[in-house]
Amino acid sequence: MLIAFEGLDQSGKETQARHLRARVEREDRKVRPISFPDYDTPVGREIAAALAGEREFGPDVMQLLYVANRCEYRPKIERWLANGDIVMCDRYRASSIAYGEAQGLDPAWLTDIQRYLPPATLTVLLDIAPETAVRRKASGRDRFERDLSLLARVRESYRRQAEQSDWILINGEASKDDVCAAVEAAVLPRLTPR
Repeated sequence: MLIAFEGLDQSGKETQARHLRARVEREDRKVRPISFPDYDTPVGREIAAALAGEREFGPDVMQLLYVANRCEYRPKIERWLANGDIVMCDRYRASSIAYGEAQGLDPAWLTDIQRYLPPATLTVLLDIAPETAVRRKASGRDRFERDLSLLARVRESYRRQAEQSDWILINGEASKDDVCAAVEAAVLPRLTPR
């Protein structure tokens, strides 16, 4: 089973993935956590340079880099899933659709370029307002994190995507404990049996 956590920066993806991982591991289940982008890979280093303003790539090239970064992990993800492990991703395929669509790219193309990546079994959207994201991290934000109108369009894309049956929409504005309880209540009953 592949569970993807999606949402704006500072929505609590990393925190909630960590809590859910600990909860699932208490049941003696093997969980493989991944956070995208992974800046330690060759493609990830290019992404980091672009986000720092050291490279100037268009939105299409940036999304191709994000997808390539995930493709670097494809063999591992496929192997883990084949072994019956649970893979938890902090960002996955929906991020490219949301951020790319917000920058004027075709969501059908963004979906198509990721067709060889294993699909998420379940996607958890931690929904927060762009203003909340800025309030939670006031400094050290990259160029995309500072653009409130872009973040509003990203949120709209995420919310549209969340209408699919394999998505769970959680109010990320609630307290960490309330969000954690909502994630567990929504996800744990859906875990595949060992």
